Amino acid sequence: MVTQEQRKRQLAREKFLRQQQRRTSARRKARMRNSVIASVLGVVVIGSVALYTTGALKDDKTNASSETTPSAAATSKAPDPCEKAAAGKVKTATWKKEPAVTIDKSAKYTMKLATTCGEIDIAMKTSAAPHTVNSFSFLAGKGYFDHTKCHRLTTSGIYVLQCGDPTGSGSGGPGYTIPDENLKDKSLKDNIYPAGTVAMANTGQAHTGGSQFFLVYQDSQLPPSYTPFGTISEAGMKVMKKIAGAGESTGAGDGAPNATVVINKATVTKS
Repeated sequence: MVTQEQRKRQLAREKFLRQQQRRTSARRKARMRNSVIASVLGVVVIGSVALYTTGALKDDKTNASSETTPSAAATSKAPDPCEKAAAGKVKTATWKKEPAVTIDKSAKYTMKLATTCGEIDIAMKTSAAPHTVNSFSFLAGKGYFDHTKCHRLTTSGIYVLQCGDPTGSGSGGPGYTIPDENLKDKSLKDNIYPAGTVAMANTGQAHTGGSQFFLVYQDSQLPPSYTPFGTISEAGMKVMKKIAGAGESTGAGDGAPNATVVINKATVTKS
């Protein structure tokens, strides 16, 4: 027969085990959240639809972690430092295959993003990433990026602004993919993408870049798997710092930027 004292000890053990299980589960969830933030910018291809994420290769809508309770910081946003977007509609065209490479691989090209937060000029690495530069030249010429939102800002683990999705949801793309290029760029040392780098998002699988790209506003440790194809100008970095300074919407370090970052017009020009 179990004595009252033995029963108390049994209940205490069971309570302790339940507490341990809850703590273990909480630690596991925290590790998953940190993994999402520190892992990188990706694209998941399901059928013919490309889903771009900055985390664990899942749909962007779930990647911000539904288990995370927004902090007080998320509810007290910094003032929006950006202007109202220009009038116009986002284009939704897609293409079945990568456009033929028609750029001059020996020439210099510049991509200019006229955003609501200021102008961001990007010197493109044409000879090192010709497919990427050619694709951006093609898409910009079609007005593909015009009036699109930069939908994601990461402020912990990695420090990037992600753009290039006409849907603004993290799940859009041009309908085709381009090969990875320039992964041994001399600027990538010790798995660091230095501040000012512009690179492609992908799944971590070969040749899965589309239209989404990220702009690095502070040195970020990432595996060298994301095509670096441009460098932001000094004036453009000031714009990036302004955007980053306004923070992101979740308070957890990974969400929509509080600044209203809209690309009013994207152009690629040969110089």
